[in-house]
Amino acid sequence: MKINRLDDFARGISTYNDKIIFIDNALPDEEVTIKDIHEYKKYYEALSDSIKEVNPSRIIPKCPYYDKCGGCHTMHFSYNLALEFKKNKVSNILKKYANIDININITQNDKELFYRNKITLKVVNYEWGYYSLKTHNFIKVSKCLIADNAINEILANKEQIKFKNGEIIIRVNTKKEILISIITSDKVEINNDKLNKNIVGIVLNGKTIFQDDYFYETIDNLKFKVSYNSFFQVNTYILSCIYNILRLNVKGINLLDLYCGVGSLGLALKDNFTNIYGIEKIPNAILNAKENAKINDVANAHYYVGDTAEVLKGIDVLFDAIIVDPPRSGLNKETLESIMKIKAQTLIYLSCDPMTLARDLNKLKDIYNIEKIYALDMFPNTYHVECLCVLNKVRR
Repeated sequence: MKINRLDDFARGISTYNDKIIFIDNALPDEEVTIKDIHEYKKYYEALSDSIKEVNPSRIIPKCPYYDKCGGCHTMHFSYNLALEFKKNKVSNILKKYANIDININITQNDKELFYRNKITLKVVNYEWGYYSLKTHNFIKVSKCLIADNAINEILANKEQIKFKNGEIIIRVNTKKEILISIITSDKVEINNDKLNKNIVGIVLNGKTIFQDDYFYETIDNLKFKVSYNSFFQVNTYILSCIYNILRLNVKGINLLDLYCGVGSLGLALKDNFTNIYGIEKIPNAILNAKENAKINDVANAHYYVGDTAEVLKGIDVLFDAIIVDPPRSGLNKETLESIMKIKAQTLIYLSCDPMTLARDLNKLKDIYNIEKIYALDMFPNTYHVECLCVLNKVRR
């Protein structure tokens, strides 16, 4: 069976019994045999069994769990092929769903492995690992190749923190300090004699049980307080790239930072704006943002907890620019309507899902020109791609 191209989830595409078939672990121009075929109404899914003709860009995955875990989708791609795939993915989605045909600027990562500063592990019968993709099949893991090595040190010594079932979230900063959050209904045993010296906080079911529930992160001479449950980008290098793109593309008097988290994107533009206004629904994140403004000597930052549309009713300000960094689901209806009503000169849309980005841009392009789109490799070895869009208001 000849593979024609890749779908948006990095699967090979061919035809089988007059239907389209999606094949895991298959690259364009490869000749493969297949197994584990599942038929659906309009398509099939399968796994490649053997490869007769190998794409020269295929490499051997370094992770021993690659075939079982499913969390990394492109570890059999060369890095150049992975970048090409992500650039084409963004371009194709925007053309198909938003009728946007624009050059995509690709930004590569500084490393393909050990880049994540946060992972979430399942704990099953005292063992740590992941659920296999689309299942609840538990995969015991002793090392995750896309996680920072400081996280892997915790994973290698799980005897220091023991509980039977639940979830453990491990975060690390650039100083290699570790912050751990545990969710479980079982008893948790902390072995102080074996406890990693870099652990600066442990939180159990929302309650701090060891030292602090936060740490500080420093990026581009900016210092941020990050609580255990606050959103912060998982790839520090790409976050620095985002700061640089923002500084080059947006400036003015008043900046509105929506889904602002701990305030990192807005505060990165402290020298480009007179006033910064941030809105976020997570109270802890706003507490962090307010402290981060003080830490970085930004007196002109104002932060609010709550729903965007409701909060904006109480802010009588003419905004020159808006930054949005929504969840994977994209902008909700009320936030989108608020943005359309404000009509700031510049809109920066940061997205982790090109599909919801295309949906939202299809509406925003009624009043905005899409000037630039950057595809940033925030998540190497996966099919995920971060996009940063620069939009300017249409002049009428």
